[in-house]
Amino acid sequence: MEQIALDSGNVAWILTSTALVLLMTLPGLALFYAGMVRRMNVLSTMMQSYGAAAVVTLVWAVAAYSLAFTDGGALNSFVGGLDRVFLAGVTPDTVSGDLPENLFFMFQLTFAIITVAIIAGAAVERIRFSAFLIFGAVWMVLVYAPICHWVWGGGFLGEAGVLDFAGGAVVHINAGVAGLVLAKFLGPRRGYPGGSMMPDNLVLTLIGAGLLWVGWFGFNGGSALGANGSAAHAMVTTQLATAAAVVTWMVLEWVLRGKASALGAASGAVAGLVAITPAAGFVPAWASFFVGIGGALGAYYGVTGLKRLLKIDDSLDAFGLHGVGGLVGAILTGVFAVEAIGGTGGAIEGNLMQVWTQTWGALAAAIYCAVVTTGILFVQSRLMKLRVEEEEEIKGLDTSLHGESVN
Repeated sequence: MEQIALDSGNVAWILTSTALVLLMTLPGLALFYAGMVRRMNVLSTMMQSYGAAAVVTLVWAVAAYSLAFTDGGALNSFVGGLDRVFLAGVTPDTVSGDLPENLFFMFQLTFAIITVAIIAGAAVERIRFSAFLIFGAVWMVLVYAPICHWVWGGGFLGEAGVLDFAGGAVVHINAGVAGLVLAKFLGPRRGYPGGSMMPDNLVLTLIGAGLLWVGWFGFNGGSALGANGSAAHAMVTTQLATAAAVVTWMVLEWVLRGKASALGAASGAVAGLVAITPAAGFVPAWASFFVGIGGALGAYYGVTGLKRLLKIDDSLDAFGLHGVGGLVGAILTGVFAVEAIGGTGGAIEGNLMQVWTQTWGALAAAIYCAVVTTGILFVQSRLMKLRVEEEEEIKGLDTSLHGESVN
């Protein structure tokens, strides 16, 4: 069998991107979330990101990678097969495209890790650590792997022409909807919404948001799967959209609250990053301004008005930032996609149907995620307690669950 020659530049860039995307979770998201909870729950919140990194890695290697990225035969429109269970057949010489398959496995693993870690933001300060890890493992197989396959593994969304450059539906809508369902199952934190839920240390949140911003260049730029013009273009659109979203969020706060907050700036950055994710390699640079503005407007409403309307304690706004921001980005991809850049033109090139394709594709992922996540939690809640006891919550999860404290 003739061995495919690998491009060392491509390999080097995806190796770097893999490290950058893992940096987004550890320590990026861990710090981003930890700074927004109360002091008695800082360590437990960070542990959820660390636990997700470990558990998802094992589940990805055992089965989820195979279900996401191999041929599922008669079921291929919905889910992959079992050819790569326990990484069977993966050696230093096997390739995926023009990358070593081991590298492709690792790059995609980092996306799976951060998706589960994002979900934790909706459940902090009240979920049992063991319950979250078990939920994450099962959810990875039953929800993440199929939806990943639908979009990137040869499934029906990809075949239908849904554009998702780096994970608007696969990562962000998926995580946001799962977080919303989880928050509903758990119920609100004790004292919510009347009690004080002030963040302990927004310095940690700003550092975490900065690490997410930097790591996102690997997230979006790496999704070109090569060191090429598409990767560079994705980096430009990512930076422009994020900057536009930060400014938009700050202007909203100046107008509505009289002051631009540090938490608002961090939230705006994440909203812009989320919104540009599905569009990064498909839209022109000028359009990324509008994607960032739209993402900020949508996410701002998601974490304020929509959150109050739903009456659900989504503690750290996993749904508002990632679910709503991801949906806005998916739809705007259909508006601004350009054939010369990504191969499929959107509404600005007269292809109005691409907006519909993006919309129903995003809704299909959201509905499937909501239904199956509800089923997972229903069964799990019958087998074990999802939520800590009242006295444990009052005491704080750092001490109650981990026997440690930041004090």
